[in-house]
Amino acid sequence: MPEVSLPDRSPVAFRAMPTSLITGGAGFLGSHLCDALLARGHRVLCVDNLETGSLTNIAHIRSDDFRFLQTDIVQPFFVDEPIDFVYHLASPASPIDYLRLPLHTLKVGSHGTHHTLGLAKAHRARFMLASTSEVYGDPQVHPQPEEYWGHVNPIGPRGVYDEAKRYAEALTMAYHRQQGVDTAIIRIFNTYGARMRPMDGRAIPTFLRQALLGSPITIFGDGSQTRSFTYVDDLIAGMIALTESGEHEPVNIGNPNEFTLLELAETVRELTGSTSELVYAELPKDDPQVRRPDITRARAILGWEPTVELRDGLRTTIDTAGHEQLIGRAQ
Repeated sequence: MPEVSLPDRSPVAFRAMPTSLITGGAGFLGSHLCDALLARGHRVLCVDNLETGSLTNIAHIRSDDFRFLQTDIVQPFFVDEPIDFVYHLASPASPIDYLRLPLHTLKVGSHGTHHTLGLAKAHRARFMLASTSEVYGDPQVHPQPEEYWGHVNPIGPRGVYDEAKRYAEALTMAYHRQQGVDTAIIRIFNTYGARMRPMDGRAIPTFLRQALLGSPITIFGDGSQTRSFTYVDDLIAGMIALTESGEHEPVNIGNPNEFTLLELAETVRELTGSTSELVYAELPKDDPQVRRPDITRARAILGWEPTVELRDGLRTTIDTAGHEQLIGRAQ
């Protein structure tokens, strides 16, 4: 990426109103991050190509300190104002999306991360890579600490997402070690909350939509596989804390409370008052059997741990998002 001529960042201006750029800012997590940073007094530049993000997610934002840029970061992009923090969240993230867009997913993880790191370097900004627990694959170590290298099938159907994120982590560390870019890496575990896409194929939005419609709730496999679910407010708090720290090595941000998918389905059915029956389907290839973060480093380095229990978070999601959004009629 060519060097960009930019004015020096004033320490006084930085303290008065830092500027954060968020790729994927119109997505589920990105839009919540926009809200949180604006509330903290940041100017926010939201970058998204709207392939999986939506303007609906940011339509409520009414602030002179917010700017939306419709841009595909697979191509080089430039910003003509000082930036203090770069949050790189852009990527198809659900199986439905990355199986539909396999090449684009790989390009966002490679070209998109390269271009965004170059932007952070030019602005001398702190760079945050939103990585994922998928780098651990179908783990053979449980719970998963950051030191675990993972068990990933690079040529399986999930490999386009898993390997895109693993490559993005390697590229981020290379920019830090060789180019001196101030970088951080967050490994995000399953997150839920308002603004999830009802049809994105992941467990919580799928179960909520099916339960509210009274349709059968589809469980893949026998439902004994486990996940750890983090409420979006907890995740965003951890992401900001890591970005504002001096840490460079990856840090898990997730909820260590582990549930089977059958337990999740029964909880959703209870909270929605649904009478939906449970039906079972074939387990997708390479679907992880267990997933739970070891958050020892997050506690020690950031003083962070989740505060919202699953039942409370699901109840808040149902109340906040509303019936119509959760079943997909408000899109």
